[in-house]
Amino acid sequence: MSIFAEAGMQEERLARLRGWRKRLTFAKPFLEWLFSVEGRIAEWWAASAYRRLCLAQWGILPLPEFFEHKIGLYWSWSATRIPHFVERGAFSLLAMSSDCRVLELCCGDGFNAHHFYSARAASVLSVDFDPKAISYARKNFRAPNVAYQIADIRTQMPEGTFDNIIWDTAIEHFTEDEIAALMAHIKLRLTASGILSGHTIVERADGRKMLPHHEYEFKSKEDLARFFTPHFKNVKVFETIYPDRHNLYFWASDDGLPFSSTWPHATKECE
Repeated sequence: MSIFAEAGMQEERLARLRGWRKRLTFAKPFLEWLFSVEGRIAEWWAASAYRRLCLAQWGILPLPEFFEHKIGLYWSWSATRIPHFVERGAFSLLAMSSDCRVLELCCGDGFNAHHFYSARAASVLSVDFDPKAISYARKNFRAPNVAYQIADIRTQMPEGTFDNIIWDTAIEHFTEDEIAALMAHIKLRLTASGILSGHTIVERADGRKMLPHHEYEFKSKEDLARFFTPHFKNVKVFETIYPDRHNLYFWASDDGLPFSSTWPHATKECE
């Protein structure tokens, strides 16, 4: 079939589509009402189901090693109005340039790799030591430029060079000595302008750990920053505080960081 014949068929299909759109105009109010009701029912059902899943996973011992972010997406975000489960992906996304090569450490269920990083990165390698997390990620959050791999980064840190390394909600699962050792391996795998980003939490005022899996919970922004400053020229640690947790976010690089004077994605005007 010639290119002209294909173009003609395409135009014919578009003409038929435009015709149907005009003929269905009378039904638009009813269809909007019908699908709105369907959406509300689906929303209620999904929220109820994921609330029950959260109660089963986190209300009964043993606690899981990773959080299923669909719980946040379909239930807890709306129920609590607290957005910290999406802050993490957004803040690491700020540090990424187009077509970058990304290594995500301790990726959990793969939610951020799929919903945040895959749209901008050329490739994402997401690793976790938990086979259940990797299996879940492969089933639920597939993307053509995302690969999931089982790896304990203490002994199986992936080789290669990356523009971004993301260590999200996991640095607190390691001891102080392990963090220090891992920082050296991370630095070796970053490009000259590469950025390390991620998230962790501040310990509770009463000293109790947020989760039993945690090895070291940080005392302050300064306590977290001390792990990065021996390895990087530029370090930024910032916080968001909610009733249920005190979050810390970090960017570290030998080059520019988001919102620095050399960051190409913003302009700054001062009087």
